[in-house]
Amino acid sequence: MDPAPPLRTLYPEFAPYRVHALPVSGGHVLHVEESGLPEGIAALVLHGGPGSGSSPLLRRFFDPARYRIVSPDQRGAGGSRPRGRTEDNTTDHLITDLELLRDTLGIAHWLVVGGSWGAALALAYAAAHPTAVAGLLLRATFLARDEDVAAFFHPIGPQQALLPAIAHGLQGDEAPQFALAWWRRENLRATGHVPELEPSGDALAALIDRYRVQSHYLLHHCWLDAPPLLERCSQLPPVPTLLLHGTDDRICTPAASQALHQRLPHSLLRLVDGVGHDPTHTAMVHAMVEALDAYAARGGFDAGRAERRAAPKPARVPPGDRSTYPSDEGLS
Repeated sequence: MDPAPPLRTLYPEFAPYRVHALPVSGGHVLHVEESGLPEGIAALVLHGGPGSGSSPLLRRFFDPARYRIVSPDQRGAGGSRPRGRTEDNTTDHLITDLELLRDTLGIAHWLVVGGSWGAALALAYAAAHPTAVAGLLLRATFLARDEDVAAFFHPIGPQQALLPAIAHGLQGDEAPQFALAWWRRENLRATGHVPELEPSGDALAALIDRYRVQSHYLLHHCWLDAPPLLERCSQLPPVPTLLLHGTDDRICTPAASQALHQRLPHSLLRLVDGVGHDPTHTAMVHAMVEALDAYAARGGFDAGRAERRAAPKPARVPPGDRSTYPSDEGLS
């Protein structure tokens, strides 16, 4: 019997080659990073949250020698400004922003990759702009149904009563305590343990802003209830679509991806054994990297093995490209 192939790992760290400060409506300015190969396969990477902001880790699932990786921070999140702002910040705003970004960058269509909330946004965007989407890779899909929100808050209590209290608490003097309580629970349900070192200072301030945005979205069912997100799936393009979900995910349960798979006959569903919500779990990293390598090689997510290519030297932001950006822009 042939030995099992080694598990895929993240590509080595590499920096963006271009950073944008993209003005959008309502006074928001989006922080956007482009990484990898400028002439490569365009891939849009949608972070979770809502409100979390993108992370350098998310681009390391991609082969930088084959992908042009576009990583925007959504309104109120990450390096976008004003951080934590909930005014003029809805799912429809985010969808409009993504089309503006695609047009600004001159991209005809792109592979859309998202995890958790990012998967929900990917679905809503693809339903609204099907011709813009060349493929979908969704990890730990969140559908924004009542049962999906309840899966996180159970067994604390009814989310209908709890969410308004949390959202109110995040606006006042006790915001740090509310944010840390949410952070502890999120870590516990995602990984099974709570890190010993809690956020403080600027990291805590960013956490408060993140949860302000997230509670704002959850209070409004992420504006994905009329019509529900699953019903919108009838508008999705019949492009290569892969759903990855950890069998032990307690934040976004596998039932969401299973329900989505039933609505999308052309999709592939792969349940990853023993994995929770953590995207850095060895088995989930393997599944993501293998899928993206396969798409780069063959334009689909078939079960075959894709050859992994050596990563090039990290690209650096040309000095001239930073002159028009705020001085505090940078990798986080």
